[in-house]
Amino acid sequence: MKVIRRSEDRGHADHGWLDSYHSFSFAEYFDEQHVEFGPLRVLNEDRVAAGQGFGTHSHRDMEILSYVLEGELSHQDSIGTGSTIRPGDVQRMSAGSGVRHSEFNASRTHGVHFLQIWIQPNVTGIPPSYEEKHFDPAEKRGRLRLIASPDGALGSVRVQQDVRVYSGMFDAGETASLVLVQGRRAYVHVARGSVHVNDVELNTGDALKLTHEPVVEIGRGNKSEILVFDLPG
Repeated sequence: MKVIRRSEDRGHADHGWLDSYHSFSFAEYFDEQHVEFGPLRVLNEDRVAAGQGFGTHSHRDMEILSYVLEGELSHQDSIGTGSTIRPGDVQRMSAGSGVRHSEFNASRTHGVHFLQIWIQPNVTGIPPSYEEKHFDPAEKRGRLRLIASPDGALGSVRVQQDVRVYSGMFDAGETASLVLVQGRRAYVHVARGSVHVNDVELNTGDALKLTHEPVVEIGRGNKSEILVFDLPG
């Protein structure tokens, strides 16, 4: 089964310093048809103005990924991590038993554009931890590059859930496929550009939910960058 989630149907909040689109229910936006998809709980497309950001706040028992599309995002947390990530970087924070952190635009002149992703873990109360990895665009060109997994396979960041996240960049003539084990499902999000997934045309901000499908087929891209979530059923 294929269910399309169009960009314009997402939740939207414009706070001036933050312009955010919510693929799933978040903060004041609630849609009972789009609360979560398996353990994928949040997928926000955020644009933060120069010199602005999210002040120190708390999380617990959540796997939080940040994926930068443009600009720089600075991170500080209560376990002693301080870092700035840029396009190609993936940041993973396991909130575990509790962590306080802040995320700020590292530039005083340019905005930052990134995806904020929350995955519900399969264990709770673990010590909080932080990890980041860089994935060169060449690794994602015309293919799906594993960027997050439960075992850190192929140099991916490690998440506390039976979830695998892939990133890919596709132009005309480039194709890729991902076989789904029976009983699993997939969520495909287009970060930019356009692409066809299982014969469905998707554009920037669109997503496709796949259940009871044996494979994810990607092709006919046009300057596209996508994320594919391989999720338990």
